[in-house]
Amino acid sequence: MAIATQIKALLKSHVDGDDALFLSIAMQMAAQEAKQGHGKLAKEIRDLIDEAKSNPHKNDTTPIPLVKPKGELGHLLNVTYPKLRLVDMVLSANIETKLQRLIKEHKQVQKLRSHGLAPRKKLLLIGPPGTGKTLTASVLAGELGLPLFIVRLESLMTKYMGETAGKLRLIFDAIQQTRGVYLFDEFDSIGSQRGNSNDVGEIRRVLNSFLQMIEQDTSDSLLLAATNHSELLDHALFRRFDDLIEYDLPEKQEIIAALKSKLAAFKTSKIFWTKAAEAADTLSYGDITRACEDAIRNSIISNKECVSHSDLMFSIKERCLVRQKQQSKP
Repeated sequence: MAIATQIKALLKSHVDGDDALFLSIAMQMAAQEAKQGHGKLAKEIRDLIDEAKSNPHKNDTTPIPLVKPKGELGHLLNVTYPKLRLVDMVLSANIETKLQRLIKEHKQVQKLRSHGLAPRKKLLLIGPPGTGKTLTASVLAGELGLPLFIVRLESLMTKYMGETAGKLRLIFDAIQQTRGVYLFDEFDSIGSQRGNSNDVGEIRRVLNSFLQMIEQDTSDSLLLAATNHSELLDHALFRRFDDLIEYDLPEKQEIIAALKSKLAAFKTSKIFWTKAAEAADTLSYGDITRACEDAIRNSIISNKECVSHSDLMFSIKERCLVRQKQQSKP
């Protein structure tokens, strides 16, 4: 059988994502097994190696090795490795169907490619704050075993002519080289309509560069752009994306589901869910999460094993007041 050092080297090459070294070590192991008279095992290993070489995209859904952006990219991208799944979100039926379809397409990418097709990979996410756009990026990364790269717009946007477009090229090079989920949050800051009265020449150049780069992108990465202000986006952007997902505030049954999910670790038998949902009618998923966390904190501090209806209602009303103040600001 293969010696320990070969097994360790095999595992390390897999973790590092070095396919060439992985296959080379596997061939060495096959040769060693053949020398020891294990001809059948040696042949099975060689057959598996030949199959891997002839199907380079077969394992596209395998988790990507840990990576960390280096150099200039380190200032442009934040990377995380989410473990969230679709079941961790409360979604409308329409959005859940679209996300399930996207996940299935990427998990069966080889089948699509065999018919000359590719999975959807460029998504435009629009809707009010706190409705699940950023969380969607984390869930897609978790479902597909991919790293999540969030573009740091404060580092991307500069006042110097041509510099922002150059940094954007670095990001698209990374999209091509390292498979992952790439999120452009607050996308309206670079995707606003050309010709806008407040527009400046540099922003127009950045948008034109983005349009060209997204059009030319042939990577296996997912590119997500999220905005709270879809009305500001340039119309040319919409046709560059494979799918548009529109988020909204949750309806009553979705609020109840979100409340129950967030409070699942505590006893909640005395909560009147319908009344709580009616009180939270104007809140986003993010607001509901914070209200539940506030109620849980109060229970923990008070040494309670349950979350009471009064505690939850108090937290919901506090969040409603915060929401009203935010909406009243010019």
